[in-house]
Amino acid sequence: MKKYFASSELIINEDGSVFHLHVKPEWLADKIILVGDPGRVALVASHFENKECEVESREFKTITGTYQGKRITVVSTGIGCDNIDIVMNELDALANIDFETRQEKPCLRSLELVRIGTCGGLQPYTPVGTFVCSEKSIGFDGLLNFYAGRNSVCDLPMERAFLNHMGWSGNTCAPAPYVIDANAELIDRIAQDDMVRGVTIAAGGFFGPQGRELRVPLADPHQNEKIEKFEYNGYRITNFEMESSALAGLSHLMGHKAMTVCMVIANRLIKEANTGYKNTIDTLIKTVLERI
Repeated sequence: MKKYFASSELIINEDGSVFHLHVKPEWLADKIILVGDPGRVALVASHFENKECEVESREFKTITGTYQGKRITVVSTGIGCDNIDIVMNELDALANIDFETRQEKPCLRSLELVRIGTCGGLQPYTPVGTFVCSEKSIGFDGLLNFYAGRNSVCDLPMERAFLNHMGWSGNTCAPAPYVIDANAELIDRIAQDDMVRGVTIAAGGFFGPQGRELRVPLADPHQNEKIEKFEYNGYRITNFEMESSALAGLSHLMGHKAMTVCMVIANRLIKEANTGYKNTIDTLIKTVLERI
C-alpha cells in the first residue's frame, strides 16, 4: 500500500501550490537553476525567450520559462542548508507526489538541478573571478544526518580522513561533517576548461564556521590553515559556500541530479575580494544556461 502524506507533513496551500514556494506542480520544469538571491532570479530569467509563470513568497522566488527550446525553472533559495532542505523537499514533492491523492506517483521524475552562487576561494589557483564546480562537498551543516540512507551516499573514508586531519575525531563539540559527491554526468557537462573542479566546504554560517573572527574569538583559530592543507586522493579543498552539501546529498537520496558552480568573490588565502561582480556572474549564468 502506498504511503499517504498527511496535511501536517506535506502542506498544500488553498490554491494547490506547495507551502513555502507557492509553486504548483504543473509549473515545474525538469531542468532547474537554483540561486540564493531572489534578485538573481530575474537576472537568469532575463535570458528566457518567454515566461510561463512567476511567483514569490518570502525569500523564495520562482520563474519558469524557455531558453533555446529548453524549459527551465529558476528558484531562489535564500541562504544556507536549512533553506535547501525546504526547497529540495518541496521541489521533489511537486515532481513526485500527487497533490490530489497525497501519494507517491507511479512514475517518478528525476530533476536536474544546478546551483549558481558565490563563494570564497581557499587556494592560490582560485583567485577572485574563478568559476569553481563542486565535485565533492564537505557539509558542516549536519543536515544529511537527519535522513535515512546517509551513509550509503556519502564518502565515509574521506570523512574519516578529514576528521582526523582537523583533530575533530572524538571531540563532541566539533562539527560532524559529511562528504558527498555531486552528480558526475552534470559535472562533466557543465565543468569545462573555463572552470576549476574541487572540493567545497558548505559552512553553517558566514563568520565563525568559515574562520572569520570579529568580536567573538574562534573555537579553533587554526581551522582555515588546516582546511587549506587537507589533501585526500588528489583532492584539495578549493572554496567555502553554504548550500552545496545539502543540495547534493538530498538529490542523491531523492533520485535527482545536482551540482553547484560558484564564482569566487573573495580569496581567503591571498586576502582579496570584489563585490562588483554582476557582469561576471551574468557570464556564469549564460554559460550554465547553454550547458544545462
